[in-house]
Amino acid sequence: MLNIAVIVNTLAVLLGSLLGTFIGNKLPENTRKILFSAVGLTTLIIGVDMGLEAGNLIVVLVSLALGGVIGELLKIEQGLGKLANLVENSEGETPFVKGFITATVLFVIGPMTIIGCLNAGLIGDNSIIFLKSVLDGISAMVLASAYGTGVIFSTLSVYLIQGLIVSLAGMLSFLSNPYYLNDFTAVGGAMVIAVGIRLLEIKDIKVGNFLPSLIIVVLINYILTFFVL
Repeated sequence: MLNIAVIVNTLAVLLGSLLGTFIGNKLPENTRKILFSAVGLTTLIIGVDMGLEAGNLIVVLVSLALGGVIGELLKIEQGLGKLANLVENSEGETPFVKGFITATVLFVIGPMTIIGCLNAGLIGDNSIIFLKSVLDGISAMVLASAYGTGVIFSTLSVYLIQGLIVSLAGMLSFLSNPYYLNDFTAVGGAMVIAVGIRLLEIKDIKVGNFLPSLIIVVLINYILTFFVL
């Protein structure tokens, strides 16, 4: 959990968030709306790019469907929202809550997170996470300028999740195999697209409820290995 790359990534998100919050407080409302649109459109592009990595779209579809149902039954997004509300001492889906959930999904889902953390844990190569830190820091600044302090608290998610992957790298090394990684990335891409749609206020999709899909897609692909001729 004390891996230097994870610490650097966490600090990059924290510094970007703090700077973005400071800038955001000084921006007029119409400028904030433009920032929301810019972040939303960029997020859609990132999500589509990730989605194109899919090796088997049926696996992606089933994973999203099953994972979404499980997440809905477990009320995962509601739980994340309540956690954020507890920190903010508020109720309902405030900008703080949206910022926390949006930033968490963007910063911890994707191939750079998986490959970077596995490389850091297995062979001590931190280069991918260092590059990701730069990208996350910039994204955090833009997100925080629109959403505020909720993005700052996503640093906890970044540190805990990436630190856990690095610590368990030996057990999770199979995820670097394109057979698993491509569909995993595509499922994550669909979730990122949902974040973009939410940012653009097209539809309020409960992205957090799809988190179990990231586990389901790995399980389905593992089961399919027993049926490959």
